[in-house]
Amino acid sequence: MTTKLRPAHIADLDSLLAIEAACFATDRLSRRALRHAMVSAAGAALVAERSGTVVAYGLAAFRKGSRLGRITSLAVQPQAAGNGIGRALLAALGEEAVRRGCSHLRLEVRPDNAAAIRLYERAGYRHFGEYPDFYEDGSPALRYEKALARASLTPST
Repeated sequence: MTTKLRPAHIADLDSLLAIEAACFATDRLSRRALRHAMVSAAGAALVAERSGTVVAYGLAAFRKGSRLGRITSLAVQPQAAGNGIGRALLAALGEEAVRRGCSHLRLEVRPDNAAAIRLYERAGYRHFGEYPDFYEDGSPALRYEKALARASLTPST
């Protein structure tokens, strides 16, 4: 089954909310937050489709003048997990960060989300810190960062 990545559209909102509900017990993004991520010039919102159905999404935020980007959310429907979709979205968000002049990407993850931690570490993200009491239930967030390929940051001649 082929997976297609594309920019998220407002028409995808209900699908993204369903993915949020299927993937996260707490700390879900609201309709308003998802919509803002889709329309903000300071962000990137990508979806993954299989057979015309949105099965995953990834969001990133960028600040003008900063070389640091931040992945704010990445989620894959449980029935679509394990097929490389998360890895593809992570790579595409990294490519977008490079296009926007970023040298590093950061993200936060729950310590009990072993699958996500494995995904991030395999993709080259390194644990560098922790935010205590980050999530609604008081859980800390592990902080991860990846240096983006320097060769990609300079224009080719």
